[in-house]
Amino acid sequence: MVKDIFLEKFGVAADGVWASPGRVNLIGEHTDYNGSFVFPGAIDKGMTAAIRLNGTDRVRAYAIDLDETTEFSVDDPQPPKEGWAKYIYGVCREMGKRGVKVGGFDTAFSGDVPLGAGMSSSAALESVYAFAINELFDGGVDKMELARVGQATEHNYVGVMCGIMDQFASVFGKRGNLIRLDTRSMEYEYFPFDPKGYKLVLLDTLVKHELASSAYNQRRQSCEAVVAAMAKRHPEVKFLRDADMAMLDEVRGEVSAEDAMRAEYVIGETQRVLDVCEALERGDYQTVGERMYQTHDGMSRLYEVSCEELDFLNDIARECGVTGSRVMGGGFGGCTINLVKDGLYDGFISTAKEKYKAKYGKEPKVYDVVISDGARRL
Repeated sequence: MVKDIFLEKFGVAADGVWASPGRVNLIGEHTDYNGSFVFPGAIDKGMTAAIRLNGTDRVRAYAIDLDETTEFSVDDPQPPKEGWAKYIYGVCREMGKRGVKVGGFDTAFSGDVPLGAGMSSSAALESVYAFAINELFDGGVDKMELARVGQATEHNYVGVMCGIMDQFASVFGKRGNLIRLDTRSMEYEYFPFDPKGYKLVLLDTLVKHELASSAYNQRRQSCEAVVAAMAKRHPEVKFLRDADMAMLDEVRGEVSAEDAMRAEYVIGETQRVLDVCEALERGDYQTVGERMYQTHDGMSRLYEVSCEELDFLNDIARECGVTGSRVMGGGFGGCTINLVKDGLYDGFISTAKEKYKAKYGKEPKVYDVVISDGARRL
């Protein structure tokens, strides 16, 4: 499809077509900036780009889904005005900073990652261009650095101070595997995730609450305040990842009750990621599901980043006997991620749609996801 549209748009065939996926995170939420573990996987939805080198210094890009075109020079000091084009421009600039001689190219791209549903469409867009540019211009940049190119694009050209997880999952994804990434050391390990008899499904509340970015910064500050208090007694504590509940109990009198609640969630979440990894190695999806519910409870009650609609869908999952369910992503809206036995799937989806519509006047969107491969040439 993308190849045909490229030919139509530019009158010549593309040099190649590349794809890069969005991601889900099974467990390990708000842990990345606390030096702890995340546990993402690439999914079967992403961005696809057809590209042809054009021998100039100009990039001509066509966003198929938006029917918008832009053009810029790889040396332009200012990014293009279109929001989507800033990602392509940023990747070109960041690859250039890493010594890659990026020339001009024509490109058309399209995506089937739902926007705003917390599956990282922007990381998929960055990764597809980082991966393709590296190949087309013989960049020799390794995969970890390609993930950092995407992250730097967000920081420097889009103004989002994100962690590395989304881009990492998009580049390193592997079919049938989730990846435990240690965000402190950047060491990673694949864990088999091919749950026979289960489906992984996202239910999108269609809600996006506005306080997310300021609330995110406040939670970060809470975590840092507790670390500072602990470090007076335990200088080895640099992140909440280094702490345990006993250390938290020691400083409860010195930090606010709210800060202590935030820290309690993060310390618990670090352990839950490790529990889930162990459970997957023995094929124990019951424990995986229990930890997902515990994460939701912690994000709702202690970290306070859930919302009424997410809690409502989580309650329905429990009532329907769903194995595991939790809010996925930063919170304040977006999706729940659900691990559902095949036999319960249809009943769960119809009940969720019916009850959600009765309460909120609209049905949640349903996205089935399969854990798939990372960035690649098709």
